[in-house]
Amino acid sequence: MPLFAFEGHEPTVSPSAWIAPTATLVGDVRVEAEASIWYGAVLRADFGTIIVRRGANVQDGSVLHGGADPVTEIGAGATIGHLCVVHGALVQEEALVGNGSTVLDGVIVGCRALVAAGATVPPGMKIPDGMLAVGVPARIAGPVTGGAQRWVENNPQAYRELARRHAAGVRPVTSPAASAGDVGAGR
Repeated sequence: MPLFAFEGHEPTVSPSAWIAPTATLVGDVRVEAEASIWYGAVLRADFGTIIVRRGANVQDGSVLHGGADPVTEIGAGATIGHLCVVHGALVQEEALVGNGSTVLDGVIVGCRALVAAGATVPPGMKIPDGMLAVGVPARIAGPVTGGAQRWVENNPQAYRELARRHAAGVRPVTSPAASAGDVGAGR
């Protein structure tokens, strides 16, 4: 996994956390126990600290950055979905930021709140605990219920288990296996 020191600060990663081999962590990034950082994610802590709390997950292709005020923090058991940008924001315990969302400076995403896929949360917005934010710019649509609530409730444990499976089973492949009818079949 690419870990880089910057101006005297280097990433610290709990031994029980899992960092994908293609994730990049730069500077004062702190990853706590049972957290996971997935393929292609970039956490660049050059202007300020980034903290990924216990059991949180930052999924594939997401970018975390920001300054010292506020520190960029992903709360315990929180999820940052695929291809998200989180910049100088606080995502509290077991909140979920949906795929392709942007969460900007000074935002607070409350505990067990949900930022809908594709939403853009403007600077300084506060999303209360247990509420759903949707749209561009994001607005509060009401409480997290139904299928969305199941995602918020089940995702932290699902990703902790998936990270254990990847830690135990992912390995580099030097040359891809070809199956009959694929490569060189004259199609």
